[in-house]
Amino acid sequence: MSVALTKEPAAAAPFKDLVTAYVDRVRSGDMGALPSVLALVVLSVIFSVARPVFLTQANFANLLTQGAAIAVIAMGLIFVLLLGEIDLSAGFTSGVCAAVLAVLLTDKGWPWYVAVLFSLLTGVAIGLTLGAVVVRIGIPSFVVTLAAFLALQGVALKIMDNGRNISIADPTIVAIANKNVPPLLGWIMYAILLAGFALIQFRKLRARTKLGLTGETLPVIALRIAAVALVVGVVVGVLNDERSRNPAMNSLQGMPIVVPLIAALLLLWTFVLRRTAFGRHIYAVGGNAEAARRAGIAVDRIKITAFVLCSTMAAVGGLIAASRANSVDPNTGGSDVLLTAVGAAVIGGTSLFGGRGRMLDAVLGAAVVAVINNGMGLMGFSAGTKFVVTGFVLLLAAGVDALSRKRAQLHS
Repeated sequence: MSVALTKEPAAAAPFKDLVTAYVDRVRSGDMGALPSVLALVVLSVIFSVARPVFLTQANFANLLTQGAAIAVIAMGLIFVLLLGEIDLSAGFTSGVCAAVLAVLLTDKGWPWYVAVLFSLLTGVAIGLTLGAVVVRIGIPSFVVTLAAFLALQGVALKIMDNGRNISIADPTIVAIANKNVPPLLGWIMYAILLAGFALIQFRKLRARTKLGLTGETLPVIALRIAAVALVVGVVVGVLNDERSRNPAMNSLQGMPIVVPLIAALLLLWTFVLRRTAFGRHIYAVGGNAEAARRAGIAVDRIKITAFVLCSTMAAVGGLIAASRANSVDPNTGGSDVLLTAVGAAVIGGTSLFGGRGRMLDAVLGAAVVAVINNGMGLMGFSAGTKFVVTGFVLLLAAGVDALSRKRAQLHS
């Protein structure tokens, strides 16, 4: 007599067990986004008490556009940081690509979409060159990209005739960082985002249940969806309110166009890192390149692709910066852009040692940097003081990363 065996699905983990598991994970060194979220909360409270104008709708919208270019460049840097590499030329790559865009739009009179395409292709070419030199010749990425950091400054000067400022008047490009999405369209985007997020959560729960894995309870899933709905809904609602002091003359309603652009990039690259073979290979190479090579992963191709993606995202960041300033000059992409972008990725939680990080880290870290610059500006602090504080926060984030890795090794 035979007995049919059926695979019973594992019981869902109670909420208390999920909290305990998260606390244990933090204690073992995997802190995730916790430090950057805490930093955002603490800094926002401090600046709100010191300068109530910090909480106004107009300043909130300004914060989003202020950190947009840095967030996008930091997204690109995460690809190379996950490999344990570095790209010190990302800032001036954004400047060169912005210069190409400006020259083609203003001097050549090309359509905006063709100019944007050539600007992005410039970023691809730079990343391909950097990646090939690092991989094929074997020069450390620090040295290669430091050389590119110096060389691209000269390229930018050459493109702009040794220092002229090129104004951008194309309405489509200018609108990216200076115009807003209509309020109704903003709510439609909100509904689509929330529906997509809920679908992903329920599909993940269903897949784990079918495999007999311990899953989260339905109330926990519902609570996560409700939290996202609340946070994003508040943001959309605040931005959809009138922000202008004189609406009759100039109405300011809706989220800045750059916000859904960054959200789309965040969703795209998060999907790539978490749901594709390429993303899994990125983490594998960053964790142990030799083990990844022995497992059959094309390590060289992964590294070159990461540099290409980094420089391409730098080109997008340059486009956003050019849009916000309505112009391009030799300082575009220079000054503290690179260090701030690297700092944003690290502050957000991406490890400098490779193998650990998420695309969300770039957005959270850029938000922290933007809050520091904006809040201290409102309080009247000098640029020097801002640099000191930002540097301290970056050092603190790097220290947390190093200590987290040590604790993780002790628990392994």
